[in-house]
Formats: sequence, structure tokens, C-alpha cells
Amino acid sequence: MPYKLNIFSKILILLVLLLIPIVLLYSYTNRITNNVVQDQIQSSNLNQLSFFMHQLDADVERLAMSPVILGSDPYVREYIDKNDSPDYDMLKEQSRIIQKLSLQSVSSGWVNELTIAIPKGKQVLSSSIFVNGTDTWPWHRPIQRTWTYEVREGDKGVGSFIREVSEPIRAQIVDQTNVLYQVRFSVQNMVQLLDVYKKDKRSDPFLVDDAQSLILNSSSDSYITSSIREQLTGSTLPLSGQMQIKIDKQQYLVSYVKSTQLNWYLVDYVPVQKILSPITMTRKLFYISIGLLLMLSVLASFILYRNVQIPIGKMIQSVQKVKRGDLSARIDYKAKNEFDFLIQRFNEMATQIQVLVEDVYAEKIRSREATLKQLQSQIHPHFLYNSLFFIINSAEMDDKESVVAMSQNLAEFYRYTTRVEKQIVRLQEEVNFVIHYLNIQQLRIHRLVYEICIPDDMLNESVPRLILQPLVENAIIHGIERSMESDRITIKGEQDGDWNRVIVEDNGPGLNQEQFTQLSKQLEQPMSDDIGCGTWNIHHRLFYQFGEGSGLTFQLGEDGGMKAVLTWKREKQQETLPAAQERRP
Repeated sequence: MPYKLNIFSKILILLVLLLIPIVLLYSYTNRITNNVVQDQIQSSNLNQLSFFMHQLDADVERLAMSPVILGSDPYVREYIDKNDSPDYDMLKEQSRIIQKLSLQSVSSGWVNELTIAIPKGKQVLSSSIFVNGTDTWPWHRPIQRTWTYEVREGDKGVGSFIREVSEPIRAQIVDQTNVLYQVRFSVQNMVQLLDVYKKDKRSDPFLVDDAQSLILNSSSDSYITSSIREQLTGSTLPLSGQMQIKIDKQQYLVSYVKSTQLNWYLVDYVPVQKILSPITMTRKLFYISIGLLLMLSVLASFILYRNVQIPIGKMIQSVQKVKRGDLSARIDYKAKNEFDFLIQRFNEMATQIQVLVEDVYAEKIRSREATLKQLQSQIHPHFLYNSLFFIINSAEMDDKESVVAMSQNLAEFYRYTTRVEKQIVRLQEEVNFVIHYLNIQQLRIHRLVYEICIPDDMLNESVPRLILQPLVENAIIHGIERSMESDRITIKGEQDGDWNRVIVEDNGPGLNQEQFTQLSKQLEQPMSDDIGCGTWNIHHRLFYQFGEGSGLTFQLGEDGGMKAVLTWKREKQQETLPAAQERRP
């Protein structure tokens, strides 16, 4: 009697036959994936290095503009032109110019020196006290019109880059110039950037030039960097690229990008084995999983009919819910077998998807905040010009009180707007900032009067930065300035139960009903040029920070004009909000 396979044997053979083509297919796809992933990782390394070099070049380019700015400064021009005038107060003007050089030097993110050298009279004015007025200035050397690396005496072996601009421009040596402008920065600035890049990317970046000079990060491997330098400088390199170099029987992937400003190469390296280790580990894990699955298939064949259909049905139902957009779908079922692992992982995956979707939306809001932060840090040219012209006119009319008042309020205004690192402040700080802004506008618009009435307890409430001033600015531009009869702005604060409210009202011409309805709808729509970045961000930052019910609304004034109403939860209520509500944008 011929042997007849039972159902267990058939299922077992079927599982084995299924596993064989899977293993063969994986071996083929894994080899292709290895090549693709390796290419992607290499490309990513080079792109990150190029981006870092672009940032470094941008910082160097900003420093390169310093001599040009000095050359166009009216005080510097006056000092050069009247240098030999007998009635010219040399010491006073030298002190003023040195102060200007120091202020311009510290305004940069990098530590640098700005120097003005005048061969006639052998005068040297510098932001550095060690260079200022020195008698050892090299007057007979060539002019360094491009960034040049040198190690200066007294700098303890720390190199620096210098660049110079001369007048006249065709002069070849310092003695032939009427004036020479020099900017210098230490390589320590670049070492700090390399340290930051190394910390973020876990790599070992360094800079090298054609003369084999090196700029290393503070914890660089000198042996490997020296070996790479010798192999790189022995060949002609393109502007950017990658190559593999073998050092002590180990392959390294070396990426390099040339600086357009300094003509140095930024080089980074990583062991090839480190790049491929995740892929190798994945391959090993796969083959281990295949072996375990083959052994477990013997046991799975006995309980296939009993313990498969129900878990699969539950998973299909939950997957369909997720597909329809119900990210809260979970599988509430205990299979007491291998499906428990799949069910648990599915629930974890669904939870992660839900969190990621919420985080993506929250990231969009943060992106809007980043855009607003950039706008906050920029000086409004029109406003600044008007204020400066006011100061000029008042000075010409010898109105010292107006000049002092405008200067003080303008300084406080820009000191607050440029401090973008702290985005949550007390309402008191916002009110003080608005007072400075209104004082500035009051000096320009004499008919303007304002009234601020906010309870003392409310001034300690926390709010996002710059949510009040844009509303006051809108009230002036679209209300007060549109009508000669309009002259009043009122800012009133009130607390009602769990809520804070600040109302900004003007007595301008206001809007008709159609315009008012369109303005209110725009707050809930995606940001556009019609509503403006500032107003849109005010509403959505309050909504995201304090939850449902918070935001910006508009109302028509009782006697004309407009009301802008800011509403947000009081702090004692915000502390008890559930976590899910706080995350909701």
C-alpha cells in the first residue's frame, strides 16, 4: 500500500517550499539593497558635508564684507581725508573709529579683528588692543586680496585668516596705498564649528589646503588625518567628491568639499565597515529568523486551523479602521500564540503612527514659528527709516528731548525684537514693549493717544512673544493713519473665570460687514498674503499653546473702529490640562 502523506506533512512540505524561494529571493534583493543603501549613505555623507561647508562659507563671506563696510563709513572717510589737517582733533576721532571697529567686530558670530592701516603717518587703528597703534606693522609686504592663512607672532602658534582691501585698488604693496582695510579671524572659530559637526555626526572632520596645512577639530585622530592628507594632496581633486582609502588594513570612505571662499578642502572620513554594519546585521538576523521559522512551522501546522482565522480576522478589521483614518484602532484580543507578538507590534505601530501624525502637524506649527522668529529678527526698514529721519529732523531743530525720547524707545524696541531665543514671556514684558512702540508712534503722530488698563495679576501670565505689538501696529496702520479724525488706541485686559483676554481697540474707520466676515474666516484658513504671517501666527500660536478656545478674534467697535481680542487659558487651568489636549495643535 503506497504511503499517503497526512495533512501535517503536506503543510510542513508546503512551508519548506515557500521558504526556499523566499531565501533565494532575499539573497538576490539583499545584494542589490546593499549597493543601493551604500550609495545612499555615501551620498548623504557628502550632502551633509556640503551643507556644512556652505554654512562655513556663508560666515566667511559675511566677514569678507567688513572691509567694504568700513570703507564706506562716513567717519572713517572723514578721518582719512582730514588726517593731516591742523585743526582736526585726531585723538578724539581715533577713539571714535576704534570704538566703531570694536562694535562691528563683536557684531559678528565669529571672533575677529578689524584694522585700518594708513601708510602716510604710519597709523594703525584696530579693534584689537594688541594691534592698535603698533609700531611693527609690516608696511613693505604685498596686499592679501584673498583669504590668506598665516601664523602671526604672539598668537602662540594658532593660525588665522586675513583679507585686505586697499585704496587705490591697484596698489600691490601696503606702502603704495592711501589706506588699507584688513579683517582677520582665528582658526579657533573653525575648530569650534568642526567640534559641533563632529558631535552631531559622530565623524572626524578637518580642513586641509594645497600646501598640506591642517586645521583639526579639538579631538581629531592625528595619525589618520595625516595619512589621508598625504594621499589627498598628492592628486588633483575636484570641487567635491568621495574616495576609499586603505589605512592599516582598514578601508575608509573619505568625503571632501572645497571652500569657495578659502580654497581649502573640508574632509571627513568614516570606516566602510561602520557604514555596512547595519546591513550585515540585518542579513544575519534574517537568516536566523528563517531558521527559527522553519522549526516553528512544525508546531504551527498543528494549530493552524484553530488559532489563525480569528487573529487574522481581528487584524484585518483593525487595519481597515486605520485605513479609514481611525488611528485609535487597537486589537483587543489574546491569541495565546505567535499572533500575540504580531498583535502587540501592530498596536505599538498604530500608537507610533498616531503620535507621528500629531508630531508632523505640530512640526508644521513649529515651522511657522521659525518663519516668524526669522521675521522678528529682521529690522523693519520702513519703520526704522521713519524713526531715524525723525531723529535727524529733531536734531536739526535742536529738539534734544525728542531725540533722546525717540532714541531710547527705539533702542528698547529693537533690543526686544532681536531677542528671539526666548519665545514665552510674561505679559508685563509684552506691555512694556508695546509702550515703547506707542511712544515712538506718538512722537511721529502727535494726535495719537493711548490708554492701557490691565490688572496687575494678569501681567504675570505667560504668553508667546510678540503677540500684542502686531495688533497695535495694525490698529495704527489700518485705523489711525487712515483717518485724520482717528486718534485713540485702547488696550484693556480682563480675566473671566478660567480665561484671560486682552482687547486692542482703535477708533478708526473700521470695516464693513463683508470685509469683517472675510477677515474672520481667514484666521482659520492656511496662511496667505491677505491675512499676513503675523496675524495668522498670533492666532495659531495661542491655539497650539493653550488649547481649545484660545486664539485671536476680531470684533466691530461700537462707535466704529476695530477690536482685536486675544483669548487664552489662565496658568492655573493650563497646569491641569490632559496630555492629549496639550499636544493637540
